[in-house]
Amino acid sequence: MMQPSPFPAPFMLRAIALATEAAAAGEVPVGAVITRRGQILGEGRNRTREMRDPSLHAEIVAIRQAALACGSERLDGCALWVTLEPCAMCAGAIVHARLARLYYGAADAKGGAIEHGARVFAAPNCLHRPDIYAGIEEGRSAAMLRDFFRARR
Repeated sequence: MMQPSPFPAPFMLRAIALATEAAAAGEVPVGAVITRRGQILGEGRNRTREMRDPSLHAEIVAIRQAALACGSERLDGCALWVTLEPCAMCAGAIVHARLARLYYGAADAKGGAIEHGARVFAAPNCLHRPDIYAGIEEGRSAAMLRDFFRARR
């Protein structure tokens, strides 16, 4: 169930900084941070073009880094902060990592899979459902994406 965030989001500000780095590198500006008990365990930005790997979305990069830091593929008790609504691939990774909470900025009507498209967590056969908090720093996240794509048209 999606809920509004009841508190400030300093980790989303770090995700926005990572998204800014992605844009500077010519990547779609998405950044992600994984935390547990107030500590950053992993972070990432989109790297699909740079590494020529379509799976290197910001969320996947952050999940891999956090899993290494934890020494486990299960990220129980962790939260993911990401600037854009995750796609189906990333939503699947969130399920398999067992992330406890998902905080995201801008909705993605075309590629999102949380409140749009596949709605992965709403599927009856979904193995795990994180708590979802949408719209955190939404204006900044959405503006960054709009500016990025406007400059390429």
